[in-house]
Amino acid sequence: MNITIKRTTKTTKSTIGVLSIDGKRECVTLEDTVRPDGRKIPGETAIPTGVYEVQITNSPRFKRPLPLLLQVNGFVGVRIHPGNTPSDTEGCILVGRSAGADRIDESRVAFDALFAKLQAAVDNKQPITLTVE
Repeated sequence: MNITIKRTTKTTKSTIGVLSIDGKRECVTLEDTVRPDGRKIPGETAIPTGVYEVQITNSPRFKRPLPLLLQVNGFVGVRIHPGNTPSDTEGCILVGRSAGADRIDESRVAFDALFAKLQAAVDNKQPITLTVE
């Protein structure tokens, strides 16, 4: 499974994007703000562009299985999870059905639909990659 996030709107508070699976639009995303290369404010900086392997593992913080991005340079524990505003993420990727100014909506609905597809890929032993553009 190939997931792509195309970042479309960057503000001083957040980064909005569109997440597609195998070329088909799935949902919108919200991340922390993108900063210049090499500049990171812990808990307030979006991950670097690149290609990442994704696994579903148990999250100690959320106490449930969640998608985890592996080998994100300078970051640890980057997950995809529900949330609506920059205050809901510390470098993670939030998903929703629609986006507004520095927020996304219907996050749990979007996450549940996405997670079902990711879990099906894992169950079928299909690797999952995420490209952040």
